[in-house]
Amino acid sequence: MAQAQKITPRAKDSSEWYNDVVMQAELADYSPVRGCMVIRPHGYRIWELMQGALDEMFRATGHQNAYFPIFIPMSFLAKEAEHVEGFAKEVALVTHTRLRATGKEGAAAIEVDPESKLEEPLVVRPTSETIIYAMFAKWIQSYRDLPLLINQWCNIVRWELRTRLFLRTTEFLWQEGHTAHATEAEAEAEARQMLGVYRKFQEDWMAMPVITGRKTESEKFAGALRTYALEALMQDNKALQAGTSHNLGQNFAKAFNVQYQTAAGGLEHVWNTSWGVSTRMIGGLIMTHSDDNGLVCPPRLAPVQVAIVPIWKSEEERGQVSGVGGQVKAELGQAGIRVELDLRDNLKPGAKYFEWEAKGVPLRLEIGPRDVAAGQVMTARRTGGKAPAPLNGLARTVGSALDEIQAGLFKAAKDRREAHSIRGVTKPQFIEFMKQSGGFAYGGFCGSAACEAEIKQATAATVRVLPDPEFRSKETPTTCMWCGKPSVAEAVWAQAY
Repeated sequence: MAQAQKITPRAKDSSEWYNDVVMQAELADYSPVRGCMVIRPHGYRIWELMQGALDEMFRATGHQNAYFPIFIPMSFLAKEAEHVEGFAKEVALVTHTRLRATGKEGAAAIEVDPESKLEEPLVVRPTSETIIYAMFAKWIQSYRDLPLLINQWCNIVRWELRTRLFLRTTEFLWQEGHTAHATEAEAEAEARQMLGVYRKFQEDWMAMPVITGRKTESEKFAGALRTYALEALMQDNKALQAGTSHNLGQNFAKAFNVQYQTAAGGLEHVWNTSWGVSTRMIGGLIMTHSDDNGLVCPPRLAPVQVAIVPIWKSEEERGQVSGVGGQVKAELGQAGIRVELDLRDNLKPGAKYFEWEAKGVPLRLEIGPRDVAAGQVMTARRTGGKAPAPLNGLARTVGSALDEIQAGLFKAAKDRREAHSIRGVTKPQFIEFMKQSGGFAYGGFCGSAACEAEIKQATAATVRVLPDPEFRSKETPTTCMWCGKPSVAEAVWAQAY
């Protein structure tokens, strides 16, 4: 239990538990640069698997990848007033282009060369709407150039005061889609389509159930006409915004003069969308599934889906079990399963078990001399349960087990979400709910920003989304659960990351 005991129980301190899981699974580490993280190979492999699955989905919907500069002229942000206001407190600036030696020692050995000051400061990319739409203005001339469907995989910098590995860091990795359309209806359809793509990925690959809907005016993206979001409920009953998709209207098109000639010969501004998900999803995966023994990773995103641990006492037994282990590894590898054979001599089997558990490996195969004699392996699921499995047809058995684990994780997370959701909530119920266990609270909302702010001040809960029809309550609320005025929509509130 030595390895497992290094993880703080979630019931004792969920924040410490989360950090311990990240560190024990070797997903990330703290950087010498305050607020930034180092993503370790195990964590980066999860991101690569996420990236690969999403990229296929993007291409299937007609999008192409491109890359735009990390530096953006400061004047670009000023062109869209709401946008610059939304990011003004988070941007990092480049003001000079070089350093010079001073002849002194230590930290004073170099200084900024004052003669290298830029005529215009450059913003380090907090998001790319401005520079991308400046390029769209060059590329789009006619209705024949539309729709223009671009995606970018890149890093982002937003100066954060309070950071947490994967969930909120000064620099993070993401993808950002940017599209241009001839009509508002096409842009709206695009924004909704990509919300659906994200949902499919998060539910089918991450085994993380989400609710979708529209953000309120106070919660929408700076410069957007409408913002749609996906919200997931973590095991501590706090919500995590897992992705957003924005109908930007014509705000940026007008700011950057992105126009096209219509079929009739007139000039019109395009309609834009943007949408993105980030390495924050890894944080969501951790908090949705993991336990006090470490990471629990859905098989479809597990860097190692199967760990084979041979067990021996003598060199003769070592040769037997490692030989069978090698055969099993080859068979599973040919079946497309990501598998590792653990032949390390410096660790006992128990220590290996704990290490693979902490790293979230969905399935462990134990092979001892008795198993070799019986023509079997012992399977141990990360989610619980051990059973023997014959070597004959093992790839099919393992494949089925991985599918069952994937489905089981999704069902458990969805059942947990529903168990911590209340509908038709009253004000007293709402206050008590947020004081106690917390979760998703559904109730009527008057639409007032002042009411929204008062609720946040009193309970630390915010409107996560105005839910899509699929997630709405059977009975439509008629009054605001907080102020009692007529309701304009049902809302889902929660305390959130």
